[in-house]
Amino acid sequence: MTYKTCASIAEKTPKKLKQTLTKALKKSDYAEIRFDFLNPNAVPEALHLIRKDLRRCVSTLRPIREGGKFSGTEKNRISIIKLIAEYNPFLLDIEYDTLRKNRNLQRYLKNTGTNTLVSWHNFKQTPAISVLKKKLLEMKKFSNNIKIVTMAKSINDGSRMLSLYNNSKDVKLVAFSMGNFGKMSRLLCLLLGSPYTYVSLGKPIAPGQFSLDEVKSIFTGRK
Repeated sequence: MTYKTCASIAEKTPKKLKQTLTKALKKSDYAEIRFDFLNPNAVPEALHLIRKDLRRCVSTLRPIREGGKFSGTEKNRISIIKLIAEYNPFLLDIEYDTLRKNRNLQRYLKNTGTNTLVSWHNFKQTPAISVLKKKLLEMKKFSNNIKIVTMAKSINDGSRMLSLYNNSKDVKLVAFSMGNFGKMSRLLCLLLGSPYTYVSLGKPIAPGQFSLDEVKSIFTGRK
């Protein structure tokens, strides 16, 4: 089968980010740039350095409350998100709650024609399927590109998350579970229609994340 990967990159300097991204895109279809690992003042330099590669990048500026590293004010974070949007990345990952609460940002992204990936994470548990279905419907109001990720406490949690693909015919859904119990959902989501799965370039950035080489080995038998 054909499968696609998105390698998560979390570097602390623009120069290292550029080096790692160049390596990643030689082996992975896409890369996720975790801009929240950079000093906020370094983001403009990083964007300039990697501007030609951004058409293959999911750009993320995750705040601490959503499991990220960005610790500045929300006003500052929104201004940086708008700056990233100007570079026209493949997808700009923005949290569902951020979009829901910020009409100004909604209008800005619509006017700039930015391809938005609206995301929602639950780091504690996997809710009931009725809750997940409702969340999916709400998120569809903001984008056809949707990411829903939860923490699996059992195998059933991972299965429940994957059943969400039965309701995703008109959207591009990336849905899987974190943690050891959810690990296989990171692979099975590809069989159910996910456009890609997130992988690491070595040490996992998220709980249960496979490395790029592991996924390649699983699907092709080659490293």
